[in-house]
Formats: sequence, structure tokens, C-alpha cells
Amino acid sequence: MSKDPASRKTVSRKKEHVDITLNRDVGFREKGTGLDQYDFVHNALPGLNLDDVDTSTRFLGHTLSLPFMVSCMTGGYAGALAINRRLAEVSEETGIALGVGSQRQALQSKEFHRTFSIVREIAPTIPVVGNIGAAEVASMKTADPVRKLVDLIRADAFAVHLNPLQEFLQPEGTPNFRGVIEGIAMLVRTLQVPVIVKEIGAGISGDVAGRLLDAGVTIIDVAGAGGTSWAGVEVLRSRDREFASRFWDWGIPTAAALRETALLKQTRSFTLIGSGGITSGFDAAKCMALGADLVASARPMLAALHHGGTRALRSLLSSWARELRGIMFLTGSRTLTDLQHAPLVTRWTA
Repeated sequence: MSKDPASRKTVSRKKEHVDITLNRDVGFREKGTGLDQYDFVHNALPGLNLDDVDTSTRFLGHTLSLPFMVSCMTGGYAGALAINRRLAEVSEETGIALGVGSQRQALQSKEFHRTFSIVREIAPTIPVVGNIGAAEVASMKTADPVRKLVDLIRADAFAVHLNPLQEFLQPEGTPNFRGVIEGIAMLVRTLQVPVIVKEIGAGISGDVAGRLLDAGVTIIDVAGAGGTSWAGVEVLRSRDREFASRFWDWGIPTAAALRETALLKQTRSFTLIGSGGITSGFDAAKCMALGADLVASARPMLAALHHGGTRALRSLLSSWARELRGIMFLTGSRTLTDLQHAPLVTRWTA
């Protein structure tokens, strides 16, 4: 392992995060995604055959067979090589997008570079997305460090993850967010690939989305509350669990974050990604109907891979795809654009 103390700490933290999300219950306790409050309006005359349904979409210059993305998860420690290799293998086979975890460690040391670069080696034809934290971006004077990370994985886009809650609760956190929006704007102006801005499970409000659009961002991932609680992850790592646990359910539910942010599409042009607690094709379809152009998921993908290997991950994605196709057929939605206009009703008024 690297002799650099900062790199060693980052490596240890990355492995610990993955272990906790796989082996401990870190879901939200009292707050859900809000997606379960909605039902689709059944269309008894869909006017199409199931074979007419087209689940493909364009993203970052690539055609995806499904509007799915394996969200930014891991890399930067020894065990991540096998994980990212298998995630890339299945993503390439199924024609979906893939993001790597925070590449901060790759800036500190070259020791685990291949845990990131393996993704492009295995998946040459799908969109691959790089990733760094907002606190790192806030301190950057130029885009040169990020350019190196883009080159490392030959990324089609680069994600900046907003995680103020996690940084606040993390024992070794860096809750320094002054200058983040300026850093993001600098990356938008100078990088040769699009910048994606995402939360990690506490949601992006309409106001924050508007500020990101003003900074030139064209792809926003709301990553709302209701799935993995990263506050919960940090609670389990904290010395002061009583204090940290008060923030376990902090955040904007995914459905609310999507609904707010999608309103901006009335006057602004951007790509909206729905994530945060997506566990089925039903969840994915509801995100699309709430305005998402793409849907991303992390822990369910990682858990399937961990417990059943690539076969289990393929099976999970196949199940989600079948559900999505069925919902599109039953709402008369031939394309994903049609699904975005499919009516939803709240369960208590249906």
C-alpha cells in the first residue's frame, strides 16, 4: 500500500464504505423515496404491441439499450479492481452507462489507478463517468487534476458529487464548500467533456438545480433521500453516534427532488437523472414519468454482484428491464419520451 498517509486513509475509508453498505442496514429509517405514493394510470387501450416498445435512449453520444446507469460507486483500493471489472462487464453487455467511485485517491497515489482504468478496458462502447468530491473541486485552481482523472478512464463525462452532509458527519470529513459553485463553473468552461453534478443521497432542490444550470451544468443527478443513508454509514463510523444518528433521515426524497428539478425543464434545457433508492423497474419508470431522462442506482447493483456475481446482476437488470417494458406497454408508451408524459396519480386519490 502507498506510503503516503493521506492516500492510506482514503484507501481504508473507501473499503470501509463498501463493506458497510454491503453488510449493514444503512437504509433510511423513517423516510422513503416518495415514489411509492404514485401509481400509473392504466391504459386499457394502449394502441401498440409489446414488441413496439423501445427502451433505448441517447446519453453522452452513445445509444443505451435501457435508460439505466450503474451509479458512481467504487475504486481506489485493492478489492475494487474485481468489483469494477465485473460491473463494467455487465454494463457493456447490457448497454447501460457506468460511473466509477470518487477518484480522489488516484490524485494522491498511482497505486490503485487500474481499479479505475479497468472500467474502460472492459467496457469500450458505453458511457463511462469519472467522479470527484465537491470539497476537492472547491480548492482547485485549474482543471488540470480533473483532466488527469478523465484521461485515466477515458471518461465521456465527469461527475462532481455534492456531499455536505457526509463531510459534516465524517470523522475525517472536509466540510469546506465555499467556492464549490465557482469550481464547478471552472470545470464546465475548461473540460472537454460534460460535467455532471450529483448528490449522493440527500437530494438536490429546485433552487440548487437552478444555480447549477446558471453555472453551465447540463446534467444533474438529484440522488434523493430514501435509499442508502450516507449519514447512516457515517453514524456507524462515528465516535459520537448519538449526535450523528440525528441526521440519519436528512434529505429531500427522490420523488420530491425530481418533481422540483423537472419544473426547470419548462424554461431550461438539461439532462435530468433520477437516483436515490431505485430498487426496481417500477421505481425507474416512475422517475421517468416525474421528468427523469435516465435512472441511476448503486447499492442494489453492488449487492447483487456481491451476493450472486455477474449472473445475479444480469438477472436484476433483466428483471428491471422487463418491468419497465411492461409499464410502458400498459401506459401506451412506445418510447421513453412517451413514458415521460404518462400520467401518474397519487395513491390516496386513485
